[in-house]
Amino acid sequence: MTHNHSGSSISVKGESRITPLGAFLRKYKLDELPELWNVLVGDMSLVGPRPDVPGYADHLHGEDRIILTIRPGITCLASLKYRNEEEILAQQPNPQEYNDQVIFPDKIRINKNYIKNRTFYWDLQIIFCTVLGKDLTKYY
Repeated sequence: MTHNHSGSSISVKGESRITPLGAFLRKYKLDELPELWNVLVGDMSLVGPRPDVPGYADHLHGEDRIILTIRPGITCLASLKYRNEEEILAQQPNPQEYNDQVIFPDKIRINKNYIKNRTFYWDLQIIFCTVLGKDLTKYY
């Protein structure tokens, strides 16, 4: 990404600040590979709520803060549902507003449900579906 952008913390497909190399890395999720180091040193897990961009955790209140009690993961159910998030946002007249009012609350709901119902088997399914690009939305 380039430094020259509108100041928004969300990314929209086709945005000028995303370089061609960055678009390629994001499309094939190769930009996530460095996070494997964070898993190895114990700062992250393979499966768990994705860390949000700075400032969004400040909007979590009450029961929603349960998301902050476990290690963030490289993949999660919300990541599978919104794997094409940049494309969804690009179709909206106001991407920031859509993210704040629709996507972010839905990710919170999905992540809270995951935390309350997580199992080793469920984690294996999430990893498997992430690698294969499958969708698990019918399960939550």
